[in-house]
Amino acid sequence: MAKSGRGRSKSSNAWLREHHDDVYVQRARAENYRSRAVYKLIEIDKKDNLLKPGMTVVDLGAAPGSWTQYCAERVGVKGRVIASDILPISAPNSLGNVNFIEGDFTEQSVLEEIAATLGDCKADLVLSDMAPNLTGVAVSDQARAIALVELAHDLAQRFAKPGSHFVAKIFQGEGFDEVIKNLRSDYTKVLIRKPDASRGRSREVFAVARNLLLV
Repeated sequence: MAKSGRGRSKSSNAWLREHHDDVYVQRARAENYRSRAVYKLIEIDKKDNLLKPGMTVVDLGAAPGSWTQYCAERVGVKGRVIASDILPISAPNSLGNVNFIEGDFTEQSVLEEIAATLGDCKADLVLSDMAPNLTGVAVSDQARAIALVELAHDLAQRFAKPGSHFVAKIFQGEGFDEVIKNLRSDYTKVLIRKPDASRGRSREVFAVARNLLLV
């Protein structure tokens, strides 16, 4: 049962005020996007020119669906988006040419469903906005976050075509440099982006890896 505002902590109330006043939250509501996170991808796309009509995109960690929504708009009716998350997406079919696969992509059954949905097609772009559920133990949380990037990178090597691109949320800290080094061994160029919509206090940045080499 939801608690009344009277029962909320000061930090909870402060977060709610910040969220309500956030320019990107307000903009998402006005432009009918599912979350403010879409503006991170929009800025990256505008800088790096990633999405084009007709593309096939795999979107990992897709819920609540704003990245999927934007990708579907950009790839158009001749493209498609295969989105996956352990959480559901509300009415994914309303977003356009989207196939939503609910589940943990690190499980074999979900990975096989992604592969079956792709069929003989390879992805032009793999996106990962995944983050682990935080435990509050910094070392453990960072290790789990890095592991998610590595798993998404592995999926891109398996299911994306040569010349494709990869974008992943990554948190600065232990393991960061090694992940970037590995990406640079598989792509011709790797850039680090911190979109304006990413809150300044967050350690998140986005690795933009361009042009997958033959694997």
